[in-house]
Amino acid sequence: MSNLGNKEIMAKNIRYYMDKYDKTRQEMCDALGVKYTTFTDWVKGNSYPRIDKIELMANYFGISKADLVEDHNDMQQSEMPYYLNDETRQIAQEAFENPELRTLFHVARDIPPERLKAHIEFMKSLKAQEKGAPDEPC
Repeated sequence: MSNLGNKEIMAKNIRYYMDKYDKTRQEMCDALGVKYTTFTDWVKGNSYPRIDKIELMANYFGISKADLVEDHNDMQQSEMPYYLNDETRQIAQEAFENPELRTLFHVARDIPPERLKAHIEFMKSLKAQEKGAPDEPC
């Protein structure tokens, strides 16, 4: 791969992690101790950072150096997890398969937090009654 390709990959990965962690260029410059114009050149793919700066960036984001320098577009779709964990995957699948759960989710998004908490407590109470538990708050 050409050096130009490497700079473009690095630039894309830097922008990705900046977006992911909501960091500005100035915040990155301050954290890495580099000039704004130097960092801008990295982000635009005009130049490539030295290895010590790559390591600083990796540590700053809590990732490996490879996460910054390697192209991750060639990963197979099956290798890339869609959900971060199994519980999230299971909940999403249940909501997909059950229109009532989907409706409940959509309605809950529009309820103010204090009212949502009251509705949740009410539903927990109903669930406890169905199981034959005494009528007590959850």
